[in-house]
Amino acid sequence: MDERDAMRAADSDRQAVADRLRVALDEGRLDLHEYDDRLQRAYAARTYAELDALVGDLPAPPGAELPEPRGASVPVPAEAGRGLTARWLAEVWEPWLKVVGIVVAVWAVTSLAAGDALYFWPGWVAGPWGAVVLVRTVTGLASGEPARWAAERERRRRRKADKRALKRERKGLGRQQPDAIGPATSTEPDPATGAPVREPDQGPHRGDVG
Repeated sequence: MDERDAMRAADSDRQAVADRLRVALDEGRLDLHEYDDRLQRAYAARTYAELDALVGDLPAPPGAELPEPRGASVPVPAEAGRGLTARWLAEVWEPWLKVVGIVVAVWAVTSLAAGDALYFWPGWVAGPWGAVVLVRTVTGLASGEPARWAAERERRRRRKADKRALKRERKGLGRQQPDAIGPATSTEPDPATGAPVREPDQGPHRGDVG
């Protein structure tokens, strides 16, 4: 194992590998099961060796570049590999923070209106719910939930992109369809026979020219 393989990968490196996996899926080089498995492993990868193993049997698309580590003279931020976890934590805790902020604001307003600090009832909202979110956070970090969350987000993003592409394709096909409407015909029945009568074409005939 060389020095590069053991170096820590950044979120941008994981995203580059995820993009290559998506291209391989579109080209039929990977099936859905392989794509989902490799995508999840890509977001959970920590080193360049782990990322390279996911695309080692796939040809690089034109213009693609392998993830390269930062130069030795460029300091790597300590939080570079924690961006994925931070985004997952923000999504897990965001509902709790919003609701608790609202109920505390309501309690503060009512206390000011009453001229005295009322019983802090928001604690019954923040406490039990916060304990549930805390347990989910601990178990999620221990089981690699941020990587699965990122992989699921990527799958949803790809499904949306596929739907938009399919909609544009159908729209383009609809515009290319030839006009299937033929010459106007009369559906009124003939008074004598009862059969529909076709109206003559309104265009010029050979005998009318000259």
